[in-house]
Amino acid sequence: MDYVNSNALVSTEWLADHLDDQDLVVVDASFFVPGGTAPAKEQYDAGHIPGSVFFDINDIADPDATQDHIVPSAAVFGSKVGALGITNSTYVIAYDAMGGGCAAARVWWMFRAYGHDKIAVLDGGLTKWVSENRPLSAEQPEITAQNFTAAQEALVRVRSKDGIRQNIDSKDYQVVDARAAGRFSGTDPEPKAGLRSGHIPGSRNVPFGGLFEPESKTFKSAADIKAQFDAAGVDLNAPIATTCGSGVTACTVALGAYLLGKDDVAIYDGSWVDWGGDPDTPIETGPAS
Repeated sequence: MDYVNSNALVSTEWLADHLDDQDLVVVDASFFVPGGTAPAKEQYDAGHIPGSVFFDINDIADPDATQDHIVPSAAVFGSKVGALGITNSTYVIAYDAMGGGCAAARVWWMFRAYGHDKIAVLDGGLTKWVSENRPLSAEQPEITAQNFTAAQEALVRVRSKDGIRQNIDSKDYQVVDARAAGRFSGTDPEPKAGLRSGHIPGSRNVPFGGLFEPESKTFKSAADIKAQFDAAGVDLNAPIATTCGSGVTACTVALGAYLLGKDDVAIYDGSWVDWGGDPDTPIETGPAS
């Protein structure tokens, strides 16, 4: 079983052959939990894929939000990515330190939500690139700001806390949680202080880490990814909204679903920081009901 949408990924071999393409911009979208973008930027400064620019998901975000990396307006997104030298005709390749689990998939999801389909994730990311002894550079690339116009507002693919709360009863869409099983069940503590443990009532659990090969950090085969959705009781023919800790790895699971042919997955942008940090939201513990 091959990927239905293989266009979402490029290999390290392909990228090495196309680094000098004029219409290509490579972005380093690394993000760490805990730590955020600060240690990721330090890693980028020490050595990155030659010519790549740093995509700070906490900067390319809603400036008025109280939570980090909330999806911005189309105008803010267009201005910020244009400043990185990206136009509407640019082919964007996003990579991170773990194949797509450290915000490359979120960058992929955001570009698509804003109507830009010329976007792919480097399969295996920095892990595979370095393991193959491919070059890194500490040189900061020269960037010429460009104009980028978002074709649509991304908010049509964003779910809110109120919407998730209503969905518990209406069941209009499946909620799929990307966190590890221990966090989902409530047996493991949350990495962010002040959050309760457990999950949104009625949600399903597809841990994002299970979508990757352990060593190469490349995505597993389509059959293996499909088996994980099936085991979690997720119907890929029905509407889905993904969630996680703060809206990053939710996009990794959305990318996994896209590889299987599902191209309309929404995300709960606030995710568990928003839900688990509110004492008035209901939670469940234990395995998915």
